[in-house]
Amino acid sequence: KATALMKGRDHVRPEDIRSIAHDVLRHRIILTYEGKALGISTDTIIDEILKKIPVE
Repeated sequence: KATALMKGRDHVRPEDIRSIAHDVLRHRIILTYEGKALGISTDTIIDEILKKIPVE
């Protein structure tokens, strides 16, 4: 809601959610050693989540 408000809107749009998703979720994801060894990053995981969950 704060992002929308800073942009002069009183409602949240999907792009508001997408624009803050990485900053909000990055510190909440803990990679396993296997994930680290495979070169998977938290940003990759968040990108996959955003692709799979419809934000409308």
